[in-house]
Amino acid sequence: MKLTRIKRNTRNEKRYNSKMGILYTKVTYIKEVILGIPIRTLHKYRETYYGEIKDCSEFNLAT
Repeated sequence: MKLTRIKRNTRNEKRYNSKMGILYTKVTYIKEVILGIPIRTLHKYRETYYGEIKDCSEFNLAT
């Protein structure tokens, strides 16, 4: 039995940009899970309006 595993979760988030207004984006979280308890987020990325995949650390909008 494995104690640790990697879990991927996608959810819609609402973000705000002064030039574009409110954005609804799909943000995917890759988390490390030990015995069903999420421990830490390994990576977070989002899908843009045009279908590009971008890392959330390089994208700076107020939420």
